[in-house]
Amino acid sequence: MRQQAARRSITAATALAPGVAAVGFRVKSGWATAVLLAGPRTAPQVVDRRIAELSDPDEPEARQPFHAGLGRHEARGAKAVARLVRSVERFSRRSVAKLIADYRASGHRIREVGIVVGSTVDPATIGNEHIRAHAEEGRLFRRVLETAARQCRLRSRVTVEKRLYAVAAAALRIPVPRLKRRVAALGERVAGSWRSEDKAAALAAWLALP
Repeated sequence: MRQQAARRSITAATALAPGVAAVGFRVKSGWATAVLLAGPRTAPQVVDRRIAELSDPDEPEARQPFHAGLGRHEARGAKAVARLVRSVERFSRRSVAKLIADYRASGHRIREVGIVVGSTVDPATIGNEHIRAHAEEGRLFRRVLETAARQCRLRSRVTVEKRLYAVAAAALRIPVPRLKRRVAALGERVAGSWRSEDKAAALAAWLALP
């Protein structure tokens, strides 16, 4: 738990500098890594990296709302899941709105966000109920991020992580090996470690830059 708490602490790369920017999110269950990238598309820089909470930390079950229905009577389980989903929708809307408002108040002109997810598989096609619950949660947190972005008047694009570098290499016209080195180098000015989810969020933001 202590390590998880440390992972959720805010870590900023630099003082916020105004300009054209984009935000990338790597979605997890109940939270997302958010990276703000600014500058020209040919030479972007990380301005901020932080954890965006998508569920209420004071309501731990909301982090995996569909798991709350497992092993319960069908009606009681469905009621518990529905309550937690509503909680996620409310909390994520406020959390993302505040994040975008903070960036805009600092002068950043954001028009699009990139969202990286683990999968877009339809949960209805999954037979195992535990794995299906994970898929339902993945779809929920992707959906609430898309909705929150739209309410902030932002376009959004969703990319599955395993295809991210191939998609980005084609869009940015940079070979995958060189692109990986450049994404790794983006983290040199970031306080703390630069993990795979940070890199994914940064690359999603890079794709979202105008």
